[in-house]
Amino acid sequence: MSKRSIIALKFLLHLLCLAPFIYLLHLYRNGTLELNPDPVNYITHFTGDWTLYILLATLAITPLRRLSPRISFLIRFRRLIGLYAFFYATLHLATYVFLFSGYDIATALSGIRSGHPGEIITQWKIIWPAIVDDLLKRRFIQVGLLAWVILFLLAATSPSFVMRAMGGKNWQRLHRLVYVAAIAGVIHFWWLVKTGVRTPWKDTAVLTVLLLARIVYMVWKRSRKSKPAIKINAAAVRAR
Repeated sequence: MSKRSIIALKFLLHLLCLAPFIYLLHLYRNGTLELNPDPVNYITHFTGDWTLYILLATLAITPLRRLSPRISFLIRFRRLIGLYAFFYATLHLATYVFLFSGYDIATALSGIRSGHPGEIITQWKIIWPAIVDDLLKRRFIQVGLLAWVILFLLAATSPSFVMRAMGGKNWQRLHRLVYVAAIAGVIHFWWLVKTGVRTPWKDTAVLTVLLLARIVYMVWKRSRKSKPAIKINAAAVRAR
């Protein structure tokens, strides 16, 4: 695929990945979001859903490109899509910190305008005890935070110069944690919804298929490596 085509596809991916965020901004600006019975809950679920959708899309790239050499170029888009998964995960976390937990954004902004930037820290100190209490009591927050921390580490180490500094093998070991992040994200979803609600089953099914595809590929790859050794041993026996 030509360089021009890759650039065009990346531009299209940027638009597609930003579309949910633009849609959310549109709901806010035209007042539709305000009319929602629980706007904060809507934003929380919206950003969480899109985090999982984009994260699963990231994981799907590797097995898809293995289907045919013609689509091997898909690997070039994995980093870009993965960064958008982190973007929506951060929006999801920010919704909890700045909206759900009661952070007074208006007061903090007023403090900045009046020359008192320390108000940002003051408001943080007010909500911090409640956040810690939530973190200790609610397991869905614990596993969700674990997923975000992993995605943060992957985003921070995604640039090429970081990969070179870490070494290819160490970088690959770290970035395999993306599967742990996806599993933690799905568990976070299950523990978040009420008992009896089966909404997360679709994300769970897709993740299960992707994990099975990886396992099958690893088994197939190991079996291919062992076949030459078996052939060599058989030839040596015949030679005797």
